[in-house]
Amino acid sequence: MHNLILLGNGLLNVLSIQNLLVTGLGAILGLMVGAMPGIGSLAGVALLLPLTYKFNPTTAIIMLGALYYSNMYGGSFSAILLNIPGDSPAVMTTLDGYPMATVKKRPGQALYTSNLSSFIGGFIGIAILIFMGPALAEFGLKFGPVEMTALLLVAMTSIGWLVGDNPTKGVVLTLAGILVATVGMDTLTGSPRYDFGNVFLLGGIPFIPFVIGTVGFAQVMKLIDEKDVGTKTVVEGKMSLKGSLLSRHELRRLLPPAIRSGFMGTFVGVLPGAGATTGSFLGYAMQKGFKSEEPLGTGAIEGIAACEAANNAAAAGSFAPLLALGIPGSGTGAVLLGGLMMWGLNPGPLLFSSQPEFCWSLIASLMLANLLTLAIALGIIPWITRILSVPIKLMIPCITIVCIVGSYSSTNSLYGVIVMLISGVVGYLCEKNGYTTAPMLLSFVLAPLLESNMRKSFIISHGSISIFFTEPIACCFMIVLLAIIATPIIRGILSGKKR
Repeated sequence: MHNLILLGNGLLNVLSIQNLLVTGLGAILGLMVGAMPGIGSLAGVALLLPLTYKFNPTTAIIMLGALYYSNMYGGSFSAILLNIPGDSPAVMTTLDGYPMATVKKRPGQALYTSNLSSFIGGFIGIAILIFMGPALAEFGLKFGPVEMTALLLVAMTSIGWLVGDNPTKGVVLTLAGILVATVGMDTLTGSPRYDFGNVFLLGGIPFIPFVIGTVGFAQVMKLIDEKDVGTKTVVEGKMSLKGSLLSRHELRRLLPPAIRSGFMGTFVGVLPGAGATTGSFLGYAMQKGFKSEEPLGTGAIEGIAACEAANNAAAAGSFAPLLALGIPGSGTGAVLLGGLMMWGLNPGPLLFSSQPEFCWSLIASLMLANLLTLAIALGIIPWITRILSVPIKLMIPCITIVCIVGSYSSTNSLYGVIVMLISGVVGYLCEKNGYTTAPMLLSFVLAPLLESNMRKSFIISHGSISIFFTEPIACCFMIVLLAIIATPIIRGILSGKKR
């Protein structure tokens, strides 16, 4: 009850004209930045940080919070309409979002599903932040390198059979993603790996050009490969606001996975370094264990709802350790922390008591940003889906330009464009031969996290593997891991005996 009174005071503070305007501005800019491939929330918040210099600290962080939060919405737009994720959390959205928009010819419904799920996930994340923020942050601190290693091992082992129809192909591409992620300088020892004497490879393979090429440019090559493109469009006919709405039955399909992923995503958000990408993947993985009306990966509403709700909830959850402990949960959280310190605020256990106006105004602004972003995003759907009405022969050069600009802007060099082109060819060949590239992208994102945490764990235990079984939380994850590995083996033995 006390928290609700403080939240009410925060809402009164946010509802000043200046704060309302900056919240709306942050929501619009976040949507735009999120929809641009190659920028993402981290670069977006960092680039727009100077805009807040003339505001007071509360107004400034309200704007950045709204920008970060709405960025999670924007990433799904390009993922669904162009098959190019605006940011890494949107990689999972392409799996069902793009097929629903193009194969099923329902781009409006795909975007509605994405935005409504983002709102639900965000609402759950903020509600948990209001009532359990400090307690949740302290629980997140129990996840050190050992626990994170065990959690990531479960995630990495699951990728192969969670995504795609063929587990063997999934495992092959998961390993390929891990191999690509190891290119570059070793973060602990500084030793070069697989650089082949090339100075650019010392910095590793940049994620944004890699994902744009593997997903987006591969899509361009696929469109070129189609015959009789002519004036053909991806989606025929005129799209209206009414025609883009979801039916009651579809809303009922959306709610359960969005609510489940909302709770799970918030939990992932408070873990150090886990971030919205891990949340999005685990949300999709969790949905695989529940019944979906259509198979995941074919344009299922449940698939879009699960990953979009999870990544927005994770974005909200990441504010718990940032405010309560002064520990950023992600790269974007680190930029926000820098902004707080720049304005003379010191996040930590005393922030809620020493700066209650600031803390609750920020939480209230996240609620307002969630609502405003939903209204703006839903309002523009009929217009933005017209992208798919552009003839394919015109869409091909347009997407190619987006791919090149996105790759170049993320690296400031032609190296990014070259990585995009090569990964585009690889992605095209994989898709043409029935290999879904999502496992490769996911393992590429998660592998550095796993490597870093695993090596720290072995340093702590002096090389002993027993540390993963003596720590209670890690031991639980290891049991799950062993169950995942053993289940298909036992199933195979049993089916062999039946024959």
